[in-house]
Amino acid sequence: MKKFPIVLTIAGSDSGGGAGVQADLKTFAALGVFGTSVITAVTAQNTTEVIDSCPLYPEEVESQLEAIFDDFKVKAVKTGMLAEKEIVSVVARKLKENRVKNLVVDPVLAAKSGARLLSNDGAETMIKKLFPLAMIITPNLPEAEALSGVKIKSDSDYRQAAEKLLDLGPRSVVIKGGHRKADANDFFFDGKRAVWLLAKRAKADSVHGTGCIFSAAISAQLAKGKPLLAAVRAAKSFMNGLLRKSFKPGRGHWVADPVLLKA
Repeated sequence: MKKFPIVLTIAGSDSGGGAGVQADLKTFAALGVFGTSVITAVTAQNTTEVIDSCPLYPEEVESQLEAIFDDFKVKAVKTGMLAEKEIVSVVARKLKENRVKNLVVDPVLAAKSGARLLSNDGAETMIKKLFPLAMIITPNLPEAEALSGVKIKSDSDYRQAAEKLLDLGPRSVVIKGGHRKADANDFFFDGKRAVWLLAKRAKADSVHGTGCIFSAAISAQLAKGKPLLAAVRAAKSFMNGLLRKSFKPGRGHWVADPVLLKA
């Protein structure tokens, strides 16, 4: 019987299917790992906006985590939308109890539409309790600026911001370049290696769920045994291929569906 590495996503539900848990599970399937999930919040959203968001009770999040770790040998975990302080605390505690090594933290602060997806005290708790457990964090440009306090305008600013982010506890960081005006290069830094991951900008103006897919792809590659930088490179390559085939299922943002585009 063939065995597949097991990966866990801890994130919010996107009713539009382009981001969140839905995008993560599609990514896991496309990359040949078995996806499990813990839902932190339910959002009412589509390709144009986030209409509403409702965090789950922290106790329910904890119950989901216990159900997963009681039964599965999870090889890697990624976190996305965590909504509020109490949920972040529960997630950090359970990941620490279960000695999760391959933890990818996507520090989701807001949706592409601008809707806030993590409270201010939740962000502080994420920095304090979750970042020190992370093998890698994957902020986009606005998130990197907000978390590091560095205004990123030049390539040298990426290095400065990455150093500040490493001081917060994670073992490495990749600052995503999707918000850059020209190319879409990402910057990886682990304290020793500083690597630019190059990519041309996609033709689509704005693609929904790319951050979720990228971090999910990193966790899937780690679960399959790839070393960290190799996992990040593979995820970047995977993401570049999807962006070239993005499409518009609704009236708003473009999406890149890992399962459909693999078919």
